[in-house]
Amino acid sequence: MDYGYKLTLKVRDYECDIQGIVNNSVYQNYLEHARHEFLLESGINFTELANSGINLVVVRAELDYKFPLKSGDEFWIGLNLQRSSKVRFEFLQDIYRSDDDRLILNGKIIGTSLNERGRPFISEVLDKIF
Repeated sequence: MDYGYKLTLKVRDYECDIQGIVNNSVYQNYLEHARHEFLLESGINFTELANSGINLVVVRAELDYKFPLKSGDEFWIGLNLQRSSKVRFEFLQDIYRSDDDRLILNGKIIGTSLNERGRPFISEVLDKIF
């Protein structure tokens, strides 16, 4: 798959559980970090958006775990963003181990933006990156 954005990271010891593999909840942190970096590189500052009354929120997360990462593994996250409805967007994100490009995880994160009254909408700020 071709990705519009890629980010490379490395597993840290404290992200692993007693089995010596990355804890399943940590993968969501990896995916979130990649989304924030993507937004920053697209000219959208997550904090500034929130301060202006626009809050980006996850409404659904679908994660398919394929193979575990271990401490010290370098990996990369591929990301594509698409609009899925009038008020929702999807981050399609996959994680691969760097040394052999083995698929580690497929993820689909569905989100929306909320205005100051908590109503979903797609801000003009986001419209420019679809």
